[in-house]
Amino acid sequence: MVKTGRMRFDPGALLFIVLGLVLVAVGCVWRGGVLRPLSVKRAQAAVSRDRSRNLLCSADMAIAEARRRAAHGEPAIVTVGDVTRVAYQHYGHLFEEREEVAAALRRRYEAADCRADCMTDAFN
Repeated sequence: MVKTGRMRFDPGALLFIVLGLVLVAVGCVWRGGVLRPLSVKRAQAAVSRDRSRNLLCSADMAIAEARRRAAHGEPAIVTVGDVTRVAYQHYGHLFEEREEVAAALRRRYEAADCRADCMTDAFN
């Protein structure tokens, strides 16, 4: 094999490199800016949804814990305080309105069909 000293360029590889450099240049100019600016209303709505979901999950966990603690044949007793404690332990909620916690407990109490084997103070 005889070497002539000339290099041959592959047009596909050259196109690939140029396209990559163009994409890098566009990325540097654009800097990955957000498509929509941050909205205070959307942020507050997201916090409210997360808080509601966390309260419902806390109510489910409190009901499950009360059922585990109850002796055979005894009703499980779930209080608003239990849900507040679980919300603090799992989600770091320091202060919750009693009415919000009670509403979440009532929703999960009814959804879990707890009337047969549970008692709660959420309806007071």
